[in-house]
Amino acid sequence: MWIVFALSAALAAATVVTLSKAGIKHVDSSLAFAIQSVLIVVVSWTVVIAQGNLPDLARIERRVWIYLLIAGVLTCVSSLLSFRALKLGNASQVSPLTNFSLVFSIILAAVFLKEKLSWQVIAGAVMMAAGALTIALAKG
Repeated sequence: MWIVFALSAALAAATVVTLSKAGIKHVDSSLAFAIQSVLIVVVSWTVVIAQGNLPDLARIERRVWIYLLIAGVLTCVSSLLSFRALKLGNASQVSPLTNFSLVFSIILAAVFLKEKLSWQVIAGAVMMAAGALTIALAKG
């Protein structure tokens, strides 16, 4: 089932890139991100409340809070940078480079989470990186 969720997330992300690029043509990229962020907050807290997970907030450990807060700041930084890149470049070239995060995620997971890397994962990451660079640098 995780594959269905992952592919659905990928499709949603691709749609976000397309809609965001269309939306920032006449709007500052930071302002566009701020508008979307308000909706992200409203929708995410609505889901938490609807699922009955609000009481779990009090049970989160301090260390987990630190991880989540740092990840939240980095999510904002990543999105602001992505929006700026979309404002300046073509979506078809920006998106592959922002999805280079896959390669970085594999490296960070191996180093910090001690995840084992198979030759297939390494080969796939190399091919993903090559593909992303090929698309991003293509003349067109």
